[in-house]
Amino acid sequence: MNFELDARYIALQQQARAFTRAIDPIAVAADESSQVHPGVLAALQQSELCALMVPAEYGGRGERLDPLAICVVREVLMATCSHADSLFALQGIGSYAITVAGSAQQRAEWLPKVGRAESLAALALTEPVAGSDLKSVTTELKATESGLLLSGAKSFISNGAAADFFVVFAREGKGYSMVLVPARTPGVSVSASPELIAPHVLGEIEFSNVALPVEARLGQAGQGLDLVLATLGVFRISVAGAAVGLAQAALEEAVRHTRERSQFGRPLARLGPVAQLLADCVTEIEMARLLTYRAAHRALEDPAAALHHSSMAKLAASEMASRVVDRCVQMMGRWGLIRNSKIERLYRQARPMRIYEGASEVLRLGIARQLVQDVP
Repeated sequence: MNFELDARYIALQQQARAFTRAIDPIAVAADESSQVHPGVLAALQQSELCALMVPAEYGGRGERLDPLAICVVREVLMATCSHADSLFALQGIGSYAITVAGSAQQRAEWLPKVGRAESLAALALTEPVAGSDLKSVTTELKATESGLLLSGAKSFISNGAAADFFVVFAREGKGYSMVLVPARTPGVSVSASPELIAPHVLGEIEFSNVALPVEARLGQAGQGLDLVLATLGVFRISVAGAAVGLAQAALEEAVRHTRERSQFGRPLARLGPVAQLLADCVTEIEMARLLTYRAAHRALEDPAAALHHSSMAKLAASEMASRVVDRCVQMMGRWGLIRNSKIERLYRQARPMRIYEGASEVLRLGIARQLVQDVP
């Protein structure tokens, strides 16, 4: 067993770091924006990192998506700029259902533009009254004599205000389906979502009797829930990768501060309580990193079967990131409270990670259910 990344992933880390160095001067401004930052988007397009989100046939880097590669990149991006991490991740989250279930025409039309970050993608799941309980969605897809009719509302949709297309999860008859909806389709309207603790590109989407061709459906009628789970099987792990990157960045800020600042005649890092906090932080980060990489490796082989491990990685890493960044703020004292300092930004960005793409409490339910089934 080799627990080190091989040369392919090291090269990706280096490429991602070159990208973050390029955007570092605008990272604070981007992270305070709830609209797509043009400078970050242009740099992302130039970096060609989004090619990781599509198969080679459509301009990607491999025959299939590599969850570990995506994790490695998100780990680097989140350490510098949450805005950039989100733009990168959503290209895959919003298009994966097209990759696995789209028609040849849908793939050819959208995936090359996704891989070049020329078209921004969005996955429309959440509704005003449906969050973790996806089966309670009320957005409805109906088959008519002339095609399909989509009605309903989606809420707090990442990239919602900027996406060129939506992959929409809707109720169809007694089951659930997914449908691809270009953002400019008549009947689609977008408004701003409430601002979050850490600014994020969000939108409220209304579908008012949106007429679509039958070919807009992704896969078969009733396949929608399977497509959501397939997407989560690949990309829930990547949230864990981003959480590890955030925690690593917070720890490095704390190390620099506690190494340089002295109190009671010695550097803070040499005071017993602070040294214990530093040791706990680095140990928990390494634990979460190993769990994340292992889950990502499993997802490369079989994303559906790896969803349980993806959930454990996301739970462990997002909870760890909140603990670590809180300790780091504590170690930095008043310097950790300065608005828009690196550590303060990380503190605000860590909190939502325990909610989106599977709230911690919901993940625990699923993990416990699987455990009870597996134990003989």
